[in-house]
Amino acid sequence: MTDAGFLSLLPVLVTLGIAVWTRNVVLGLFIGVFTGVLLLNGINPFTGVSILVEDYLVAQASKSANMGIIILMIFIAGLVGLMEKSGGAAAFASMMIKYINGKIKAQMGAWASGCLLFFTDSGTPLIVGPLFRPIIDGLKISRAKLAWIIDTTASPVAVLIPFIGWGLYTQGLIGEEYTALGITESPFVSYVKAVPFQFYSLMAVVMVPLFVFSKTDFGPMKIAEDNAAKGIVAKDQETDTLEADIADANNKAKPILVWLPLSIMLVVMFSLLFSKGFPFDMSNLPANAFRASLSTGYVFAAAALIALMARYGIKSLAAGFALYLNSMSKIINILAILVLAWSLGAVGKDLGAPAYIAALVGGNIPVFFIPAIAFMVGGVISFSTGSSWGTYAILIPLVIPLAFQFDISMYVCIGAVLSGGLFGDHCSPISDTTILSATGAGCSHLEHVKTQLPYAVFNGICCLAAFIVAGITGSAWALLAAAGLMLVGMMAIRRFTGAA
Repeated sequence: MTDAGFLSLLPVLVTLGIAVWTRNVVLGLFIGVFTGVLLLNGINPFTGVSILVEDYLVAQASKSANMGIIILMIFIAGLVGLMEKSGGAAAFASMMIKYINGKIKAQMGAWASGCLLFFTDSGTPLIVGPLFRPIIDGLKISRAKLAWIIDTTASPVAVLIPFIGWGLYTQGLIGEEYTALGITESPFVSYVKAVPFQFYSLMAVVMVPLFVFSKTDFGPMKIAEDNAAKGIVAKDQETDTLEADIADANNKAKPILVWLPLSIMLVVMFSLLFSKGFPFDMSNLPANAFRASLSTGYVFAAAALIALMARYGIKSLAAGFALYLNSMSKIINILAILVLAWSLGAVGKDLGAPAYIAALVGGNIPVFFIPAIAFMVGGVISFSTGSSWGTYAILIPLVIPLAFQFDISMYVCIGAVLSGGLFGDHCSPISDTTILSATGAGCSHLEHVKTQLPYAVFNGICCLAAFIVAGITGSAWALLAAAGLMLVGMMAIRRFTGAA
């Protein structure tokens, strides 16, 4: 390992600068890793690229544990693509519409539908939005409110589930750091233990029913709701056609296309895991055995869904399998981010970045502030790039060694990085889920950004206080600090706005 001092941070800084400037995380990561390789091996670009490919990209991707993550992510992408195109998720959400006859039920129906469609964060806005749009229009609820609800039940719900793409991607990043540090705990176990510290995601999901039942609106959202009550609907004509398109495409779909494949996936997955001692004895469960069990569950779920699509005349077996393969190919961008993130962490270690950061922090910053700082920095990076996953790729290789060095709760720090990435993503106008949520709800992109931002910032402030408390105590009960602040803030808002 080289001791490059401040220059050891240059790959991360270059990555961040290029990613923000170009709005392209893959390009930023590639140039960041390349910068590190040049610092280590001289400025010859031809030799640099050769070393980058051989010693970093290939070396990281070919590791047994990392390859297990890549294969599992490919199987997940295939199943999610089938789920989104089969129409089953839309049919499942449509089933819930039968029980809606009031404003609160409509908003809670959209919230519950988004939470139940946890397997597709990008698909949720385009499934739930068009289905609930005519209902909320009829009940004089603003489309901006619908956009906020479906945005809040997309990524914030998905990141809480440890066995889908968000969780497994992050576990890959965590596992790489654990290997380097000699930590023997399973990344899956660490991720599960960090879920109670994902304060932003947990509070975002809770915030919707809290504000809906209390009928609390503020800022631009209150203006949008007041206009909707007067019958003024702020439409986005370009996205209104989605509703008819989805209805026509999915008229043969049934809810069984969702619940049966997911049930098969869970039964197969946990049956294989239970036979290996899960969840009581994770010490004897090899990482690849765990990923193989998950992969098997996803394969059988996909096979069942392809058969169901043929059974209901949605797609033939051949067409279903072709869709499955095509869906797998769409994850290339995510896999590129993952391999480059591993490489960025590796080149940073070779330059001595973790040791330099530890020396910089030691004696200068109270260690209990580290989770709060990770949350804030994650929010800034994610807001600037529009990418939670890119934020995790940059921060996890820096924060986990810090937590290890200063004996801070690893779970608090992981939760802080995940929460910060979600916070910035929720605020960012260039986030894909922000854009998709506006599209699905049929409101303008600008309207969604300006109405959601105050809610996201309000939640972020509450969670920042909770991370300071968690940094001191290491306890998940710090979540009560965020909940308490949110309740006090909500009551203040109601008093200030004169809400009934």
